[in-house]
Amino acid sequence: MAATNVRYSATEIWPDLPLDAWQETCITLHRWMQIVGKIRLALAPPVPHCWQVPLYVTARGLTTSPIPYGNLIFQIDFDFIDHELQLQTSQGAKRSFELSPRSVADFYREIMDQLHALGIDVSIWTVPVEIEDRTPFERDLQHRAYDPEHARRFWQILVQVDRVLKTFRCRFVGKVSPVHFFWGGFDMAVTRFSGRRAPPHPGFPNVARSVMLDAYSHEVSSCGFWPGAGLGMPSFYAYAYPEPKGFGEYPIQPREAYYNTTFREFLLPYDVVRTASAPDETLLAFLQSTYEAAAILGQWDRAALER
Repeated sequence: MAATNVRYSATEIWPDLPLDAWQETCITLHRWMQIVGKIRLALAPPVPHCWQVPLYVTARGLTTSPIPYGNLIFQIDFDFIDHELQLQTSQGAKRSFELSPRSVADFYREIMDQLHALGIDVSIWTVPVEIEDRTPFERDLQHRAYDPEHARRFWQILVQVDRVLKTFRCRFVGKVSPVHFFWGGFDMAVTRFSGRRAPPHPGFPNVARSVMLDAYSHEVSSCGFWPGAGLGMPSFYAYAYPEPKGFGEYPIQPREAYYNTTFREFLLPYDVVRTASAPDETLLAFLQSTYEAAAILGQWDRAALER
């Protein structure tokens, strides 16, 4: 059967996702993803800046990508179309279970049982990171919401963010991270590096200091998207470390973007992009202008770093 071209409006491609409509699902999913991410963290060889730990967007959800285990590899995928957690190995074995309302503790037990059935035994530190509630996964009976429609919308947004961030990434020939989803902060990010060492990072609540020193060992200009926990609405963000003098006053685009003195980041509400006549161009203007704020004020060697 021949493939058909399906057209969507901009608001369907960038779906509506107010935080209050799916906050409980967001909180639960965040913890589920930390469990999966910590499995990868426990087994994957360390890469500078913790690049061995994030998840990646796929055509159906998010994946760990291949994780080594002895002489085989396996991967864990969140499928937000069929709403399953899928596990598969390079030996052809597969396991899965439904993504549905269930406690964090139940999710933790289920994934560990499925891994054991595949011959994979792994131990993780079960305390959540980068969030105030430190209830260990195996004891978390409170968080159990899962709304499949809002989970699908969240993934659909990540598909678009992943696509635009990769367009932005290719403009830079210096050291730059992959476009990846950090399960700790629950955000999609891409980071550019000036090439110079940075002063020791002062740290961040509920994150090991060694992690922060590794992540911010060199000067960066970072940008991305998060669904809004702590801010109340989904937003795009951009920051520099170390932050150069005058960064918060630098003129950026579009006009709806602003500098948040609490987070020390430029923010652009997701709904501004979602409802724009040209969402990609609106987002790229934000990414480019905030990068220029960091690069110009920080005196980066732009001629050597940019295409």
